[in-house]
Amino acid sequence: MSDYSHLMEGLWPLLDKPIEKKIHYILSDRWIGYSRANEILQKMDDLLTHPKIDRMPSMMVIGATNNGKTQLLNRFLKNHPPSRNYGGEKIIAPVIGIEAPPGPSDSAFYGAILKRLYERVPKSSGDDIRDKACEVLEKVQTRVLVIDELHNILAGSSKKQQLMLNAIKYVSNTLNMSIVGGGIESLINAVSVDSQLQNRLKPQRLPLWRDDEEFESLLESYEFILPLKEPSNLTSTRLANKILAMSEGTIGEISALINEAAIYALKKGDERINVDALNNCGFVSPSDRRTR
Repeated sequence: MSDYSHLMEGLWPLLDKPIEKKIHYILSDRWIGYSRANEILQKMDDLLTHPKIDRMPSMMVIGATNNGKTQLLNRFLKNHPPSRNYGGEKIIAPVIGIEAPPGPSDSAFYGAILKRLYERVPKSSGDDIRDKACEVLEKVQTRVLVIDELHNILAGSSKKQQLMLNAIKYVSNTLNMSIVGGGIESLINAVSVDSQLQNRLKPQRLPLWRDDEEFESLLESYEFILPLKEPSNLTSTRLANKILAMSEGTIGEISALINEAAIYALKKGDERINVDALNNCGFVSPSDRRTR
């Protein structure tokens, strides 16, 4: 019997399947936990169980583009899905997630909440939309509101930015609800114009990856879930350094590079990732994309 000890045992049956099935698996969403992500997830869980007080604690997940913010927020949402409420008219949704409007708009913000909860958005005044959103959030017992791409508020005038921040603050204050915002570094500047929100939205950063034990552990995790019969030894100095340099240190690019290299290797009839696969799989580094 072949030794596939480098690979998760549950994937062994996939090794003899057609290449199309292997590629489909490689391209599917997979969660790979690592220490910083787990720390932030725990902090979000702590918000969910925090007793209601006048000024609920909140946080911002800050990181470079494609460094796992959205995936992390989605993981939190997946860990706390809505549940049926057998005695009431609404579901129970302790956590809901929306994406910030492309420009700062309080009515669009409230509308996004209603649409997420499959509610009709009133066509009347902004006050009606606000009141309906707060009413529904209260009925479904939401305790944490997740707002991804919150740095979008910088796309408007200072007046519109303040209106949007006021809307977020209003929801938090009125319903004693925690807020989790996600965005790039400019989100800190966006929030800084409101001292009350700035004091409550504590930044939690996702740093760029570097050559250390954590990165080695990440590569081991990827190798463990790639349906390749032969070990690639991604943690070897040559491959690890090349992956880090080509990806420029964000987890999204690391994942894309490894996936493309694995697919390239399979199509060539190989069963491992090597330097040739990394060089010729068609991956283009973020810097090169910006200059083309």
